[in-house]
Amino acid sequence: MNSPSDAARRPADRDARRGSRRPVRRPAWAGRNYTLLTAAAIVTNLGSQGALVASAFAVLESGGDAGDVGLVAAARTVPLVLFLLVGGALADRLPRHRVMVAANALNCVSQACFAVLVLAGEPRLWQMMVLAGLGGTGHAFFSPASEGMLLSSVDGAHAGRAFALYRMAMHGAGIGGAALGGALIAAFGPGWVLAIDAAAFLLAGALRAFLDVSHVPVRAPGGGMLADLRDGWREFIGRPWLWSIVVQFAVVNAVVVAAEAVYGPLVARDELGGPGPWGLALAAFGAGTVGGALLMMRWRPRRLLLAGTLCIFPLALPSAGLAVPLSAAALAAVMFLTGISVEVFGVSWMTALHQEIPEEKLSRVSAYDWLGSIGMVPLATALAGPAESAFGRSAALWGCSALIVLLTAAVLTVPDVRRLTRRTEKVAADSSSAAGRTDPARPATEDTTSPSAAP
Repeated sequence: MNSPSDAARRPADRDARRGSRRPVRRPAWAGRNYTLLTAAAIVTNLGSQGALVASAFAVLESGGDAGDVGLVAAARTVPLVLFLLVGGALADRLPRHRVMVAANALNCVSQACFAVLVLAGEPRLWQMMVLAGLGGTGHAFFSPASEGMLLSSVDGAHAGRAFALYRMAMHGAGIGGAALGGALIAAFGPGWVLAIDAAAFLLAGALRAFLDVSHVPVRAPGGGMLADLRDGWREFIGRPWLWSIVVQFAVVNAVVVAAEAVYGPLVARDELGGPGPWGLALAAFGAGTVGGALLMMRWRPRRLLLAGTLCIFPLALPSAGLAVPLSAAALAAVMFLTGISVEVFGVSWMTALHQEIPEEKLSRVSAYDWLGSIGMVPLATALAGPAESAFGRSAALWGCSALIVLLTAAVLTVPDVRRLTRRTEKVAADSSSAAGRTDPARPATEDTTSPSAAP
């Protein structure tokens, strides 16, 4: 027979067991907007990474060749470059979540039409180029609005951890989406993968429709689109750490894409035994980005941009490894290290933008950042073939490595890059644009102003 004390303990025991089975609550800093943005990013990356592979196979299965695949890719990239600045200005003028939802709707419709054409059979090249161009246009309006929304969704004390988790979720979804997309293309064909991507944009747009923009300050009336672009340019060019790193990455991104998209598959075919080793290297890079995001959830470097910029030097290693060439295993190890380094920089960069750029100008500054980062990529990929013919593949790859090292060393000569430090408070909005601001190279308690740079 049980004692009264035993009976009294039973409800408490049951409550304790129930409590231990309760789902883990999300962190206090992961508010509604951050959670919705992260969930939507996972959905879109699962669909989009597979759709990139599917669109290439759709072109090939319709009778196209490698040149036609390049034309469809260029059709997506050109409007992305052309409309980024307009998208950034619009995202700071209108509620950002509406811009994001409208862009997702455009991507949903364009991918659905692409899927219907492919499933119906015999899509024409010009039709695929037009639909790819619509997708690039949607991306141009979406990206600045999305980055501005994400940067404003967390507080300064937890910004680094939040951005690391967001990037880890995004990269993990991208890796899974590429693998799943490849399997689905093999099983059902590219049309259905494009249809799944359209559905992913629909779901992501529905999630983003619930974002709360009540925290965004109401903009004063007056000024047009050109005035907004000029204001964004002054904000951008008035910060040496900002424009110097964007100029650096205009070249770094271009040569990295040229090395990995053009030379990597060729080296794999001629020296490593086929596409398998190169696929392993790319998978190792993806795993490295996840590892780097995990690292940045715990590591909070005080000198944000110094730590991030030092981690750009390893980006020279893959090109050098392809020039040698390294064995497949060594190349995979190099790519894994590069993935970690990219994430250290990426999280540090986002944290710097979060704390230094006034909230109402985030999307315009982000648009200049995006434009600088991707503007030279089409030119670099177009010149990769002629450079190989003129100098040889190995010399061209060593040249890519040298450019990365030289430009990164040059950026380290900028005082603000070396001195900018982490703080928990965001820079307050400045109604006079870039004319006066807290110097990012000084502690937050030292109120100094620097002259704005003319555009």
